[in-house]
Amino acid sequence: MYITDIFWTMLCEMAPYLLLGFAIAGVLHAFVPAGVYRTHLAPPTFGSVVKAALFGIPLPLCSCGVVPTAMGLRREGASRGATVSFLIATPQTGVDSIAATYSMMGLPFALLRPAAALVTAIGGGALANRHARLRGDTAAVQTPEGSPDARPHGWRARTAEALRYGFLTMMEDIGRWLIVGLAVAALITAFVPADGLAALRAYPLLSMALVLVLSVPMYVCATGSIPIAVALMLKGLSPGAALVLLMAGPATNAASLLVVHKGLGRSVQMFYVGAIVAGAVLFGLLADYVMPASWFVLPVAENMACHAAGTAMHSGWLPTASGIVLSLLLVRAIWARMRTSKCHGHGCRCGNDTHSKNHTTMKEYRIEGMMCNHCRNNVEKALTALPGVSAVSVDLASGTARVEGDADEAAVIAAVEAAGYSCAAVGG
Repeated sequence: MYITDIFWTMLCEMAPYLLLGFAIAGVLHAFVPAGVYRTHLAPPTFGSVVKAALFGIPLPLCSCGVVPTAMGLRREGASRGATVSFLIATPQTGVDSIAATYSMMGLPFALLRPAAALVTAIGGGALANRHARLRGDTAAVQTPEGSPDARPHGWRARTAEALRYGFLTMMEDIGRWLIVGLAVAALITAFVPADGLAALRAYPLLSMALVLVLSVPMYVCATGSIPIAVALMLKGLSPGAALVLLMAGPATNAASLLVVHKGLGRSVQMFYVGAIVAGAVLFGLLADYVMPASWFVLPVAENMACHAAGTAMHSGWLPTASGIVLSLLLVRAIWARMRTSKCHGHGCRCGNDTHSKNHTTMKEYRIEGMMCNHCRNNVEKALTALPGVSAVSVDLASGTARVEGDADEAAVIAAVEAAGYSCAAVGG
């Protein structure tokens, strides 16, 4: 029961702030038009780089979901530097993860995390713009004809969309990673000896390097990284090394690195990774050597101490009630993903009978690189816009897309690859 107690305690500590963050994320999605972001990012100036970072910080996009979003901004006119800035800032934070960081790690961490994301994003974007100027590559990307606002009309419809996106879509995106993060944290807390990592404090750069080696290639969302960082700090890891995990883990993963290289080039990939690594180490050293140690005392440590003493790990009705609500949303998200995968695997069209009515050709494609609903939505939009496509069904779990109509196979593959993913036909 020890591991489950730790898991439940961390979940309850995060739940009130996560639910608030999801609500704010839904409002941003439903009420802020996408054009607001795009129109400010086109000039290859320092100002557009700063705006891209400020736009990206509150958005709840993970390191895979941000790549196609950034590619879309680039295709619609965003400068190279603004695109890099957006790529760096967005996955490190989000309104949900900032709120959860405050709940589990305290106000200094909650402020330092977006500040570090802002500085590293501006640095990486400025370098990308400078590199483009030196190469003479400052021409703006051709902006396509503006598309109509896809958001629902009316206050009630947008409120419903905000709730759907915040508490259903987002939960499907990060739910499993939140569970994985909490489970890893519980295992670390239960089985790693007390102060088992304290010896690394004498070698700060070594500990940060080890964290970077583990966190750069792996996939973990900004929220899921929090319980892991907390568990490692409780076992003796320095605040600076924990901050490195919070920055580098969500900002990169092996899949996104490949997509960035393919979509924006090797030089942009270098600025992208270099800015994240340099910024993480710099702010990690500041946390360990410049800022007061008292700032980084974890609020959740008191609850862990209570558990060690055999007392209740948390109190109050709000954490418990929020934990129950969050648990139900997580169960619903996992069930929805499993049902979608099962339907796709059995050829279920879930009531969509377009193929049988129109007798159009259906082809199946395997797509690599999709990891969240944002990825799936980007692929669906790219394919739906193709001439000759009558219906599209993209399954996130299996990484496949079924395209109905008479669209050319090469055009389908090109559209998916332009969105930032790998694609190959697997059947017809």
